[in-house]
Amino acid sequence: MIAEREVDGHTALVIGGDGQDAIEASFVPSAGMVGCSLLHNGDELLGQRGGLGRYVAQRSTMGIPLLHPWANRVAKTRFTVAGREVDLQRHPQLVKVDPNGHPIHGLLAGAGGWNVERHEAREAGGVLAASFDFAAHEALIDAFPFPHEVRVEAVIAGETLTIATTVRATRDVPVPVSFGYHPYFRLPGVERASWEVRIPVGKQVALDERGLPTGTVEDVAVEGGMLGPRTFDDLFSAPDSGALFTLEGGDRRIEVAFLAGYPYAQVYAPVDDDVIAFEPMTAPTNALVSGDGLHLLEPGESYDASFSITVRHG
Repeated sequence: MIAEREVDGHTALVIGGDGQDAIEASFVPSAGMVGCSLLHNGDELLGQRGGLGRYVAQRSTMGIPLLHPWANRVAKTRFTVAGREVDLQRHPQLVKVDPNGHPIHGLLAGAGGWNVERHEAREAGGVLAASFDFAAHEALIDAFPFPHEVRVEAVIAGETLTIATTVRATRDVPVPVSFGYHPYFRLPGVERASWEVRIPVGKQVALDERGLPTGTVEDVAVEGGMLGPRTFDDLFSAPDSGALFTLEGGDRRIEVAFLAGYPYAQVYAPVDDDVIAFEPMTAPTNALVSGDGLHLLEPGESYDASFSITVRHG
């Protein structure tokens, strides 16, 4: 199933599965290809936070935003990576900062310029694919001087949404890879304290008071069960392939699998919003500055990453 709908003055492209328990997802190419909705039996499973309008106007995240060219935050507004200077101060309108003044969530929040390549029905679902030529946008390439293309393909098959992302180095310079996603999940009609969570990680990257890695990695086991009063804003090494992050309650279970290309995971569950995020990341926080865990694409090379969201009856 495919369709279109208007959300806060933007056209959202919809893909959906077949059957009673199928899901329906909406993405907005004119606003950073953000996933603005994920419906299951008519219930919204994504935290809307300030909504799409605020996301575009203020770069305030919601739904399932792509965080590119870095996920989470970087420690500086000016730094050198892969032999080139990044100066985010040149175009402050592109940059959102956290309470400590650190640039956060990349440069593509709410960005137009995505080219829709496919929006088609498939058996038991649909596919939506769009690409973004980073070098075609003067301010972006001036701030982050690494010519590349980003391609996002979202596929629904029944009760599973898979989001595959490819970054390709399009010219003659290496491209650092540090993107990720920030899917905000919620369980409608279920109190936050009663949400059952499973976070199947074994290594935690220690963070300082600013949310930046200290260089220490520790063994960890996160207790499963009710979320209760617990909060998270923590960085982990991603679990082995096949391990599932889960959120369950009210006869509904959300499963998140990191399928390929995401060796790190941030878990975020704030005290002031009834959402939890299992965030796939291609590099640790601040990798563009520190160089830790940072992959460089040689000219002509591509980096592929994918994760899936499955919704089941609990």
